[in-house]
Amino acid sequence: MFFAADDYRFMAQAIKLAKKGWYSTHPNPRVGCVIVKNGKIIGEGFHRKAGELHAERNALADCAEDPIGATAYVTLEPCCHHGKTPPCTEGLIEAGIAEVVIAMQDPNPLVAGQGIEKLEKAGITVRAGLLEQQAVALNPGFIKRMSEKRPYVRCKLACSLDGRTAMVSGESVWISSEHSRRDVQLLRAESSAIVTGVGTVLADNPSLNVRLNHQDLSLDDGLEVLQPLRVILDAKLQTPVDAKMLSLTGEILIFCSHQASADAGRYSQENISVMAVDSDNEQLSLGQVLQVLAEKQVNEVLLETGATLAGSAIQAGLIDELIIYQAPHLMGHEARGLVNLQGLEKMSDRVELNLMDERSIGNDRRLVFSFS
Repeated sequence: MFFAADDYRFMAQAIKLAKKGWYSTHPNPRVGCVIVKNGKIIGEGFHRKAGELHAERNALADCAEDPIGATAYVTLEPCCHHGKTPPCTEGLIEAGIAEVVIAMQDPNPLVAGQGIEKLEKAGITVRAGLLEQQAVALNPGFIKRMSEKRPYVRCKLACSLDGRTAMVSGESVWISSEHSRRDVQLLRAESSAIVTGVGTVLADNPSLNVRLNHQDLSLDDGLEVLQPLRVILDAKLQTPVDAKMLSLTGEILIFCSHQASADAGRYSQENISVMAVDSDNEQLSLGQVLQVLAEKQVNEVLLETGATLAGSAIQAGLIDELIIYQAPHLMGHEARGLVNLQGLEKMSDRVELNLMDERSIGNDRRLVFSFS
């Protein structure tokens, strides 16, 4: 498929527009669109949030002149089904768009090539695959949920230069710098859910909420800061009813074992739900937890927890990204380690990682890994 230099330029602008919805679109994908006529952009749009018009219709509404005969550049295949808003394919056809350039096909089974087919049947030329990898990077969670029926999972850990996460006493506040903690706030803001274990709740009594404001996130006018679903893995339902996060704004979901579910009534707040999943030796099925979250339209999960749960999730192959904030200090050999990995006896048992990104955050280093 041939793409000219201008095609790349216009699609790059559509991708830039899609990023404006980075913190506001979930559970929907982040999508941007530009309408081009006679070599110039006449309309731009992006999907702002679920329930509002999609990027294509916003771009058409923004057109400074009649879009008949124009080309639409869109980061994701236009939808062709009725949801909360009308199909974008119909909008493009009715507007008289002559050509649509698409970065990637929509993995949603309700679309998945059918949008392209509908456009072509209407006589619209379609070219696909332009800047596809950049478009994929916009929506790792939506793509994962649609293709594998589970969210995209990031695990965040903070450690010292010698790989320690807490003193032998359990003290861990604060390992990373203020700059790193602000960066974590951005990770929380882009996540649909934050997952932690009851051990972290009992030890640290965390809030696990987004404490950034509208300006911090550069949100478009009219968009609100979304609080992610906060999830506690608590096999025995040990979470105190007066835990800090239970009193904060936003939904709470506590997963427990079937044996403990009879005690769920102790959590009476309307924003708290308790759900039982399978367990083995008091360890909840992480795969089942992620399946439930996918059914609840959770795209991206941030796992903020201790060494034991992090190790279990890694060994179960359920982590897509491991994000480590490494602070420039030493905590000694008696301090607690980064992750607990069971059964590693030989060098061949090592968990292989791929370094995706490395950068300085204040005086700390942020390392992002994927798994081989």
